[in-house]
Amino acid sequence: MPGSILEEVDHLLGAVSTRRTSTRLSCPSCGSAHVAQVLGDNGGISYVCTACGHSWS
Repeated sequence: MPGSILEEVDHLLGAVSTRRTSTRLSCPSCGSAHVAQVLGDNGGISYVCTACGHSWS
C-alpha cells in the first residue's frame, strides 16, 4: 500500500501513460499517428488516417 496519496497518484498516472502509448495506432500507409476509429459498413470497426485519408479495418 502506498505511503501517501501522492505515491498513489504517481502510480495511477504511470498506468494511464503506459496504456496510452501501448494502444496508439499508426497509419500503415504514411506512418502518421493521427488515426480515427470509425464504425464500419457492417457494424465492424475501421480506422481512418486523418493525415492522408487511408482507411483500413
